[in-house]
Amino acid sequence: MGRRCSRRLCRLAKLEVVDIEHVRSKLSTHAPARVDSRGHQQAAVAMVLREGERSAEVLLIERALHEADPWSGHMAFPGGRMESHDDSTRTTAARETFEEVGVELTDAEYLGHIDELVGNRRVSPRLVVSAHAFHLAEHQEFLLDPREVQQAFWFPLAGLHDADRQVEHVIPEMPDIRFPGIVVGEPDRHVVWGLTFRFLERMLHVIEHPLGEPWGNLSQFVDSAGEPKGR
Repeated sequence: MGRRCSRRLCRLAKLEVVDIEHVRSKLSTHAPARVDSRGHQQAAVAMVLREGERSAEVLLIERALHEADPWSGHMAFPGGRMESHDDSTRTTAARETFEEVGVELTDAEYLGHIDELVGNRRVSPRLVVSAHAFHLAEHQEFLLDPREVQQAFWFPLAGLHDADRQVEHVIPEMPDIRFPGIVVGEPDRHVVWGLTFRFLERMLHVIEHPLGEPWGNLSQFVDSAGEPKGR
């Protein structure tokens, strides 16, 4: 569920027009934050960008509904676990994008490695996830794998700064925590939060258009590295 954050908490500057050239320039000098992956499984997501009318746009997916899937119905980037034949997490991100939404990234411009983050500590505490950015210059039709994805669409980076879209997202398993979230479609359904939110937040910081003052109360429960407080 999503709850609108107060105007006081959502006093954030509007994102100026940010095109692919700006993103390319900022990512070209970015050194990604790394996580010691020894003893961990690895996964990767693709932050696929294209030029849009309002700003550069990012590809988002709504995951398919499965009772046994902890990420069932969540908003996400295309991605998944690294397989033995993948020579890098970049390869994993591109392969999973093609498998899930039918978008081929082999000839897409590689913009850079955003960061590495540890996955959901309740579900996959020993999973390190890498985010890689690509620029898709040519239009491609989506070909969704219904076992993995129920929707895919583009969303403008500028829209992430719209105060009316910034919500406090609550999940039944942790009712005391109000996660920062961004509505990118239907309220209470298409809400970016959790790891996907953190990767978007990091990317916006790298391109020097940060989200600004945080909202929600997640900082009361975890530190800046995502570790639970009070351990």
